[in-house]
This record gives sequence, structure tokens and C-alpha cells, in this order.
Amino acid sequence: MGTPLESRTAQAEEVIDRLEEAYPDSTISLRYSNRLELLIAVMLSAQCTDERVNKETKDLFEKYDGPEDYANAPQEELAEDLNSITYYNNKAKYIRSACTTILEDHNGEVPDTMDELTALSGVGRKTANVVLQHAHDIVEGIVVDTHVQRLSRRLGLTEEEYPEPIEQDLMGIVPEGYWQQFTHLCIDHGRATCTARNPDCSDCVLADICPSEKGDSEVDLASGELW
Repeated sequence: MGTPLESRTAQAEEVIDRLEEAYPDSTISLRYSNRLELLIAVMLSAQCTDERVNKETKDLFEKYDGPEDYANAPQEELAEDLNSITYYNNKAKYIRSACTTILEDHNGEVPDTMDELTALSGVGRKTANVVLQHAHDIVEGIVVDTHVQRLSRRLGLTEEEYPEPIEQDLMGIVPEGYWQQFTHLCIDHGRATCTARNPDCSDCVLADICPSEKGDSEVDLASGELW
């Protein structure tokens, strides 16, 4: 197994340094042209790949223009427009409800606070963090998606299991200036190398500092299960 650095703060900083070198152009992969499109894309991305979302929203964003269109769309029609997305019926309901709230309570504008965003249907802290960071240039947390969750546990940055406590741990050790970029770096590395089922530890730039490294370690710290 790899040997992590003595402190979690040092470990986090080393992880960032190495991943920045490996993925110098790391950024958000969802495609959007305004704040509402970003909000909807992130809502759709729950338990669905960004690639699939981008394919679906290409036509969606041409058909619907502004919160009025979504709020007034028949449930069945919007759901049909999303039918290649996981949980498309529920997501259609969330989008219609969120857009209704945006119209009624926010003058048709996507809100710019954590409390107001998480009050929208279908919007949790992860989604709100993405919208704040990329639509409003407000960074007040770390987006913990499945890649960040998996990598931060494998790398010994946290022992927490769920996104919100993981976020709190990471906010204490990741330099604040990297709160946004840390997520993108983890996503790129999670897709390219540190995959959920069969990570390529032999070609990983973090293997020597990773306590889950398959070469010697018996346990995947992300799942707590044996390799």
C-alpha cells in the first residue's frame, strides 16, 4: 500500500499538486449558457453521467427558454423530453417546481445563496455548490459527488461516509483557494484512473501516497471491502 503523508492537510495539498500536473485543464464538463441551464443540468446529473446529460440538454435547451417554459410545461411532455435520463419523471417534477419558485419568489432569476437554492425542489447542497461556484462565482463549500466521495476516502482524507460530513472534513484540509478545483481534479482522476470498480493503481500518480493502493493494500477504503 502507499504511505500517506503525516497530516491530512499535507496529504490533501500533495494530492492537489500532483493532480493539477496530471490534469492542467480540469474544469466542469456540463454544457450550459446561462444560470438556469446550469441549474437544470446539475439537477439532471444526479445518478447520471455528464455525457448523457449533455446529449439530452442539447435539444432541451433549444426547446425551453427560461423558467416560464419549464414551469408551464405539462409534466408528461417534459418527462418525455428527459426520458433517457435516470429518474426522469421525478426530475421533471423537480424542474417544474423549482422554476415555479424561481418565478414566484426570485423574479425569474436563479438565486445566489445556499439557503435559497436548497429550498428549491430537487436541489441539495451539492447542486447548490455547483451553481454558486459556476453561475455566481461564489465558493463557500466543496462539491462532493461520487468521485470526490470515493477518492477522498481512498486517499485517507476522510473516514466519513456521506457527502455533507465529507465536505466538512475536506473544507478543513483543502486550501480554500482550491475548494472549487479540487472537485474537478477528483472527477477527472476518478474517470481516468481511480474508477469505482477497477482502479488502475499501476498507472496512478497518487499510488505511492494512497493507503488503498491495490499493489499491497487488502482493503478499498472507499467501500471498506476487500479488493
